[in-house]
Amino acid sequence: MAIPSYEKIMHPLLNMIKDGKEYRVRDLVPKLANEMSLTADERNTMAKSGSQTIFSNRVAWARTYVKKAGLLDSPQKGYVQITPLGQSVLKENPESIDNKFLKKYPSFVEFTTTKKKPNTEADTEPIDNIGGTPEEVVESAMLEIRCKLADDLLDQILSCSPQFFEHLVVELLVSMGYGGSIEDAGQAVGRSGDEGIDGIIKEDKLGLDVVCIQAKRYKKGNTVGRPTVQAFAGSMEGYRAKKGVLITTSVFSKEAYEYIRKIERKIVLIDGARLAELMIDNNVGVSLTQSYEIKRIDNDYFEGS
Repeated sequence: MAIPSYEKIMHPLLNMIKDGKEYRVRDLVPKLANEMSLTADERNTMAKSGSQTIFSNRVAWARTYVKKAGLLDSPQKGYVQITPLGQSVLKENPESIDNKFLKKYPSFVEFTTTKKKPNTEADTEPIDNIGGTPEEVVESAMLEIRCKLADDLLDQILSCSPQFFEHLVVELLVSMGYGGSIEDAGQAVGRSGDEGIDGIIKEDKLGLDVVCIQAKRYKKGNTVGRPTVQAFAGSMEGYRAKKGVLITTSVFSKEAYEYIRKIERKIVLIDGARLAELMIDNNVGVSLTQSYEIKRIDNDYFEGS
């Protein structure tokens, strides 16, 4: 028997946690392997990256896809728990749960849609329905991997302490070129009496101006509204700062964005999705496991041959 695809793992995974209790994913992997009658070789076959087995990697992908459809949740780092929606799906006794089945849920469709970079007018296209050139398939797969990594990053951040998050955002801004090194560029304040400021960072190496930082580690579904942004703007006065960055793991309300457009101070709002993107782009909290090169003929080399 071949190692089952991640789609084949979706239904057994959901069924294994149907009682509503919290389960550690690490413990579910061998149980799923037993249920699916995998041989020792199939259980131990490593992925090309060498960092994990193929089967455990596919369990992780199955978990991500089912989670994106809203059928399970991650109550804490490394754990899963079925949602009421997931339990209702199992009561329907579907023959299988796969990508086609999950497309009935808007959150899953949004996840599996290739999103072009901002400021483009290109249409979105489902990743699994591209049917394009090999290069397009690779690009789409890389985008999908990136989406999963971004989601995992936010889960990881939510499992960390508020103090760690404050240090993380300072380190991110330093990695983006503000002020040089951690030692001389930024500091995490994050203590009682800090007047609502979680960090201060120099805008440049000379420290001609400072940028105030506030970090809101909110669970998904919680919205940061105008009152929070307005209070942050007021706190900046204590540092004579004209610029600030407010970062959250969740989202900002429409009123929050409207407010920053009206005030004199320059405040940048970074929501959870943007935070994860910036961390990936600036190699904060992530490491390279595998890289691929796509080469083409160098026509200049052969010119005149």
